[in-house]
Amino acid sequence: MNFSELFKLSAPLGRFSPDGRCLASCMQYRLAVRDAGSLQILHLYTCLDQIQYIEWSSDSLFILCAMYKRGIVQVWSLEQPGWHCKIDEGSAGLVASCWSPDGRHILNTTEFHLRITVWSLCTKSVSYIKYPKACQQGIAFTKDGRYMAVAERRDCKDFISIFVCSDWQLLRHFDTETQDLFGIEWAPNGCVLAAWDTCLEYKMLLYSLDGRLLSTYRAYEWSLGIKSVAWSPSSQFLAIGSYDEKVRILNHVTWKKITEFEHPATVVNPKTIVYKEVEKSPSVETERLSFPPTRALASSLFSTQSKYAVSEVPLSLHYVKPAADRANPKMGIGMLAFSPDNCFLATKNDNIPNAVWIWDIQKLKLSVVLEQLCAVQCFQWDPRQPRLAVCTGNSNVYLWSPAGCVSVQVPVEGDFPIVSLSWHSSGDSMVLLSKDNFCVCYLEREEVK
Repeated sequence: MNFSELFKLSAPLGRFSPDGRCLASCMQYRLAVRDAGSLQILHLYTCLDQIQYIEWSSDSLFILCAMYKRGIVQVWSLEQPGWHCKIDEGSAGLVASCWSPDGRHILNTTEFHLRITVWSLCTKSVSYIKYPKACQQGIAFTKDGRYMAVAERRDCKDFISIFVCSDWQLLRHFDTETQDLFGIEWAPNGCVLAAWDTCLEYKMLLYSLDGRLLSTYRAYEWSLGIKSVAWSPSSQFLAIGSYDEKVRILNHVTWKKITEFEHPATVVNPKTIVYKEVEKSPSVETERLSFPPTRALASSLFSTQSKYAVSEVPLSLHYVKPAADRANPKMGIGMLAFSPDNCFLATKNDNIPNAVWIWDIQKLKLSVVLEQLCAVQCFQWDPRQPRLAVCTGNSNVYLWSPAGCVSVQVPVEGDFPIVSLSWHSSGDSMVLLSKDNFCVCYLEREEVK
């Protein structure tokens, strides 16, 4: 495993292009596009204000930079560096911006969610979608890029509109049986749309492409409900994480629950492997101590290395009781992610912030628990194999695969608190991001048997 040097960053905005050739990063109002292999700067673009969001087009030929404070989006071309596009929403303002799947249209959501404006880069035409709902996940595209679903709110009721992305024509418009629609997400095969209600009511609705209600799932009533949702890559399973610290798995045939995964504070099953992160300080021989100490000796005295140790079961995990008098309590399943081969599901229970739970989907049981020293900030699966990368706000990156677990410290001077990470599409490298810096971690490919 090798690491690049640190590069400056003004916000945790670092993105590999979909084709894997380039890496984009922001420093205040400048956008730097680097070669993903050598990290040499290929293009340097200057925007009108500080960049708050960046996104690559699906074909990696364009990149958009959103400046929400100014209500402006700027688009840059990698093929023609002299070409650029500026979209100004004016007094309507701007709260969100994204590409359409074809990479030639930009969807801007105005302030107060008054409308979504669809801008065409090819024809310069403009289309409007009225009444978009202000919710966590209000726009969803099918994986093949043919259809778009939009959550809407009008006349105090929730609706979903399905559009054809090729010409932005309305295909279906239907109301949903929700009190306050919170999010929508297509199954990877594009056949089923999941829609879920506010956290005040546990309700999952599943719709077909033509707007028919296929199934409604409610696990319980009169308590905080759904917190996170994830489809398996095969579309066979829908994982629903809720505030009661459980994940429920629905199957794609009957849309009934086939199992539920609990996240107790004590791991008792002897077949579950618990990897516990432990810190050790390097031992220094007393004969080598001198005053004043050399710089190398001083740094070794105060540095700690972390590694994983297999813990004996039963084991009690660090449990945090949420504050009952505050909104959005840190409790329940806050993060869910299936591995690309459908074999594993990684989860995080916000009541136990230092642990990552890895479930075997073939056996429908808990396989591994990773207990970290610090709260887990982010985890993401390698897109090519069942290998999970984890960061916890320190300068270490943690990797788990069925073969085992490893903790690696990024060899940099000074502080480098990693708050997020993103894999390269090949799975051979990943970008590690702090609030002020980023570096690239290069991995040697493991053979998948």
